[in-house]
Amino acid sequence: MREKEIEKKLNADGQKRPAASAPSSYLPVLTVCRTAWCCCRNGRIGFVEVKALGEKPRPLQLSRHRLLRRLGFPVYVLDDTEQIGGILDEIRTS
Repeated sequence: MREKEIEKKLNADGQKRPAASAPSSYLPVLTVCRTAWCCCRNGRIGFVEVKALGEKPRPLQLSRHRLLRRLGFPVYVLDDTEQIGGILDEIRTS
């Protein structure tokens, strides 16, 4: 499955959940990453790197993930639509 298709599904599933939204946004701080950010009404936020099925983040993307984690944010790499529900639930409850 292509990256754009997975990203669309993440957005659609996020909008269906009453306590979450999953807008996709290019974050200028992450100059090499087109990263989706997921917000929940309880003040939780997480970052989701969307990749095509089986793809892995590039070294600079991994560096950005480490930075976000050091700042206390959860960061996920999503390459399969089956992971979406679990990721959104983790962000909502973390």
